[in-house]
Amino acid sequence: MASYIDSAAIVSNGIALVVYQQTIGLSDTQFGVLSGILTFGIALGAMTGGKLGDAFGRRRVFMATMAMIVVGTAFLIFGASFPTLLIGTILVGVGSGADLPVSLATIAENATDKNRGAILGLSNMLWSVGVLVTILLGGLVGDLGRLGGQIMYAHIGVVAFLLLVLRISLPETPSWLKACEERRRGVSTIRAEKVALGELVKGPYAKPFIALLFFYCLTNLAANTGGQFGTKIGVDIVGLSISQASLLGMLGFPVGIVGAIWFMRIVGTRYRMHYFVFGAALMIGSYFVPALFGFSLPMWILSGVLGGFGGAFAFEGIMKVWTQESFPTMLRSSAQGAIISFARIAAGVLALFTPNLLTDMGPRPLYATLGVIVAAGLGIAWWGFAGRQRNEFEAEERLETTPDLDTSSPHGSNTPEALR
Repeated sequence: MASYIDSAAIVSNGIALVVYQQTIGLSDTQFGVLSGILTFGIALGAMTGGKLGDAFGRRRVFMATMAMIVVGTAFLIFGASFPTLLIGTILVGVGSGADLPVSLATIAENATDKNRGAILGLSNMLWSVGVLVTILLGGLVGDLGRLGGQIMYAHIGVVAFLLLVLRISLPETPSWLKACEERRRGVSTIRAEKVALGELVKGPYAKPFIALLFFYCLTNLAANTGGQFGTKIGVDIVGLSISQASLLGMLGFPVGIVGAIWFMRIVGTRYRMHYFVFGAALMIGSYFVPALFGFSLPMWILSGVLGGFGGAFAFEGIMKVWTQESFPTMLRSSAQGAIISFARIAAGVLALFTPNLLTDMGPRPLYATLGVIVAAGLGIAWWGFAGRQRNEFEAEERLETTPDLDTSSPHGSNTPEALR
C-alpha cells in the first residue's frame, strides 16, 4: 500500500490545493511551493528511509512512516494558513517517501522468483488505484469548498492509520535478518554486502544504477506534472470545473489498471522488454498528442488513455522490478531510496515553476518538452536493461545452495558476474 499512499498524496494535494487556493486564498507562488515541497519531502524521505531501512530493518521504518503521515494530514485538514499547510505537507511528503523503498524491499524479499515481479506489479497497480480513488473522491467533493479539500486530505490520513494498525503484526524480512547475522559473524556474502552509494557509479552495479536513476528521473518529471497539475490544467486550460476535471481524469485509469494486470502476467517472462517498447511508444505519444493538436477535450482524454496504458509497461512498475533485482539485500533499500530521491528532487524543482511555466511558456510547448524528456528517459532504460540482466535474488540463493563458493571478496567468485 506504500504506492497507494504515494499516488494518493500527490494527486490529493494537487486537487486540494486548487480548492484551498479558491477558499483560503493561496497565491500561485504558495501553490507552487506547497506542490514542490511535497515532492522534495518524498525525495528526502526516500533517501533517508532507504538508508535507515538497510541499517535498522524494514519494519521499524515503515511503522514510523505511517505515524508521520497521520500527523501530517491532521495539519493539512485543520490548518488554514500557509505555514501550517507547509508543516503538514513536509510530514506527509517525508513519511510517504521514506515508506516507499522499505515497503517495496519488504515485498520483494518475502516473495519468490516466480511471483516477485507479479507482486511488485500489484504494488504498481495499487499506485493506479490510489490515483483513481483520489480522482473519484475529488469529483465527488471538489465543489464543496474548503470541506472538499479537507476530505481529500482526510482520506490519506485514514488509510495511513489503518495501515499503521495492520502493520503491527508484520515481522522483519528473513533476508534482512540473515544478512545481519552474516555480517555479525563476519561472513562476506553478496546478501550482506554493503556498498557506499558513491560506489554504485563505479562498481558492478553502476550500469543498472545509472540507468534506473535517469530513467525514473526523466519519466517522473512528466508524470509528476500530470499528477500534481492535471486538475489545474483541466480547469484553467481545457475549461472544466474542478469536479469535471477530476472525473475526467478517471477515464485513463481503468485502461491503466487493465494494463497493470496484463503487466503482472508478462513481467516474469522473456517478453517484458517487448512490452516495455510498446508502452514507451504510448507514453511518448501521450505528451505529443496535446502538444501537437491542442488541449481540446478529445485530445486531453486521448492523452490520458495513452499515458495510462503505456505507463503500465514502461514506467514505475518495471522500475520497481528492475530495482529489486539489481541490488543485494543490504543495499537494496538504499539504492532504491537514492533513485526515488533523485527523481523526486528533480520533479520538485520543476513543480516550483510549473504554474508559471503554464502561463509564460504555454501548455503546448511545455508538453512537447516533456515528451522529449520522456523519450530520453525511456531510451536510457533500454540501454541499461535490454538483453540478459543479472538477478541478485538468484545470486543470493546460489550462495545458500553452494556454500563452498569463495566469499572473501566482493570481487571474487561470488560476484554477480560469477553467478550469472
